[in-house]
Order: sequence, then C-alpha cells, then structure tokens
Amino acid sequence: MNVIKLKKKLEEFFLEDLGELDISSQTIFGTEARGEAIILAKEDGILAGVDVIAAGYSLFQEKVDVNLKKQDGDELKKGDIIAEIVGPVAVILSGERVILNLLQRMSGIATLTNKAVKLLDSDHTRICDTRKTSPGLRMFEKYGVRCGGGFNHRFGLYDGVMIKDNHIAFAGSILNAVNKVKANTGHMVKVEVEIETENQLLEAIEAGVDVIMFDNRSPEEVAKFAELTPKHIITEASGGIGLHNLADYSHTNVDYISLGMLTHSYKSLDISLNVK
Repeated sequence: MNVIKLKKKLEEFFLEDLGELDISSQTIFGTEARGEAIILAKEDGILAGVDVIAAGYSLFQEKVDVNLKKQDGDELKKGDIIAEIVGPVAVILSGERVILNLLQRMSGIATLTNKAVKLLDSDHTRICDTRKTSPGLRMFEKYGVRCGGGFNHRFGLYDGVMIKDNHIAFAGSILNAVNKVKANTGHMVKVEVEIETENQLLEAIEAGVDVIMFDNRSPEEVAKFAELTPKHIITEASGGIGLHNLADYSHTNVDYISLGMLTHSYKSLDISLNVK
C-alpha cells in the first residue's frame, strides 16, 4: 500500500474514533505507564494489512515498538501471534480498535479470495475484484484481494473505460460508445465493454475494444464467447458467479472472473489484541 495514502486514511479514522482524547485509557494510565501486548489470530485464515499496525502507531506522538511475527499473505492458524507491541499503555489501547478493524476486514477479504482461487483451481483464469467496495476503504479492501491471491480490476472511474449496458443504451450502440471514447481519450487508456449476446460480442470485436466482459452468462456461454474472441482481446466473466458455482467456470478459458462478493460479502477474520 502507498504509505502516504495509508497514513492519511489512518489519520481520518483516528480522528473519527479518538476525537480529543481516549477518555478511558488516558484517565486510567496517563502517559507514563508502559506495557506489552500481542495481536493474535483467533481463527484460521490469510493475513492482510500488517503495515496498518506500524503505520497506525507511528501517528501517535509517543514511541511504540512493533515487532511483526507474520507477513501479508501468510496462512494463519488459530493462536498464531501476528505482532508484538511495546509502548505506552494508553497509546496501545487508543490505537487498538482502528487497527484491528482494518486488519480483520482485510484478512477476511484475503481469506475469502484465497478460497475462491482454490475453488476455481485454474492455471489460466484469474480471480479479480470489482468497484463494489466500502466507501473510503477501497485501497484496503483491494489490497486484501491481492494478499489472498487475487487481482485488482480498475480502482475507480478514472483508470480505465468500462462501457456498461446503460452506457450502450444511452449511446445507441456499442460502436457509437466506443468511437466516442476513442475520439476523446489517449492511446494509454484501455476500453472494456460489457456484453450479453453473441451479436454484441461481434460488435465489440468489430469496435476494437481491449477487454470484453461476458455479463451474467452460463459456463457454456462463457466458453463459447471466449472461443469466438480473438486472442489479443482480454476476456472477463462476471455476474451470477459465486463460491457455489465458481468451479463450473474453471474450464471456460476466460482470462478473468470478477467477483463483487470478495469485497461486499466477506466475513471479518477474528483477530484480537491481548495484554502480554
């Protein structure tokens, strides 16, 4: 993760949680009491977000030492120590919730992504995410996908063109939409089109797009569309695909399967901070 963006986000989150001060910790421990704590995995999973621990505590005026025992992408077992923390007790406790919230969510996403990758079990097709992320948390959630063995789709509306059904409806056709995009963007911008029918597929190929997404298509249709698509065009399948039927798409030869569920239907991994 970008360190500057990470710290800026953490500052926002701490301001939301701390306000003027942590009344509980400051009134009990003040600034003198020091202590040791561990961050502990309470269930099995894939770890993501360890940079959040050190970056989070570095924003406090008082020095906190963080000793990482695990790295992002590591497989966690219940009882594994992720990090050891030494510093002022009040600071350790004040930073706990924000840091754990992010660590738990990112690790939950990494764990779900890893499960999806294993279920697909393909040497060719890659699992990727979508823009269906929590507002304000996109960089964290998409990083969790990468830690779980998945790949990132575009980060926002600014880093790639994706022409969807409503764009096509307003523009009148795929060809009209693509021509307008190409007339107003540079050669470095990739263009993806979402299609549902074979006729739309052929129109997208004729328009010279870079990526074609097969939307809400069965495994049989995805395999057929992938076969019809020239090899220089990247193919993607999305919509109606989840853990329950992911394995059915393993032999479709599509390049990517994008899953919104990775960032909107995950379960946070159970991770806690305990006094050592």
